[in-house]
Amino acid sequence: MSQTLIFITIAVAFLIAVLLSPVLIPFLRRLKFGQSIREEGPESHQAKSGTPTMGGVMIIFSVVATTLILVLRDPQTLFSTELFILLFVLIGYGLIGFLDDFIKITKKRNLGLTSKQKMFFQLIIAIVVYIILSNSTFPTDIAIPGTNYSIDLGWAYGILILIMLVGASNAVNLTDGLDGLVAGTASIAFAAFGIIGWAFGMPTEVVIFTFAVVGALLGFLVFNSHPAKVFMGDTGSLAIGAAIAIVAILMKLEILLIIIGGVFVIETLSVIIQVISYKTTGKRVFKMSPLHHHYELVGWSEWRVVITFWVVGFVCAAFGVYIEVLM
Repeated sequence: MSQTLIFITIAVAFLIAVLLSPVLIPFLRRLKFGQSIREEGPESHQAKSGTPTMGGVMIIFSVVATTLILVLRDPQTLFSTELFILLFVLIGYGLIGFLDDFIKITKKRNLGLTSKQKMFFQLIIAIVVYIILSNSTFPTDIAIPGTNYSIDLGWAYGILILIMLVGASNAVNLTDGLDGLVAGTASIAFAAFGIIGWAFGMPTEVVIFTFAVVGALLGFLVFNSHPAKVFMGDTGSLAIGAAIAIVAILMKLEILLIIIGGVFVIETLSVIIQVISYKTTGKRVFKMSPLHHHYELVGWSEWRVVITFWVVGFVCAAFGVYIEVLM
């Protein structure tokens, strides 16, 4: 895959997202598809109530359209198992998020699907992915980053797939709490996987998909940066989280996802630590979780928090690329 094709992929996805936004945002506003802000969140966020949500639709559309347009160059690639799985996961988790957002909007509340309902649908899609991969003799080993060693998990690899897809989708969902936070950190993480995929000559459709997500997120960021004109909602965050997990799986970089997606791991751990601490001691470790809210409450501006997390995300991504490509 040439460098020119990479830039074309990013550019096409970016343009589709940017051109679609001025059409979709007013449409969402007319439908009164506004975000409901949870009352227990930072007080400054109440001003964001009513901002159009479900912007993840434009991200998903941009990624799917760009991927199909560029993959059409090779008819054999168009019908590959990898391409089907990538789009199935992206759209499938996007639909779960869409349903969650739709319930929140129509019921005028911050709670959409229950956690059990959401988990059920997420697991169903993950199980389908595992069945498809197991029927295509997909390798069940995981590589140890920076080494030539790998561990064959056998049947337990199916459990890993479930954990990665469900875990990553929810981790990104937890991170989506500030203007531009997920769009920036996720675009950096996907770029890292794209660079690794390109450097090692991994399947073209997987690399194209990865860079298409980068372009779509950057295009979305134009309208999602502070002050956001649109939120991606669960439609976008669940889809993006699952997408980065399936990219890591198809590239056989399962463990590296923990490093490259370091921001999402940290955010999730902050919630887990907060819950365990409060339930066992009655005390909170952070002023509020996920972690980005803690920094807001200690006096950081929203932009300072977002930029800092972007930098942390860049360091994690750069370290991941260094381990895999340069070591």
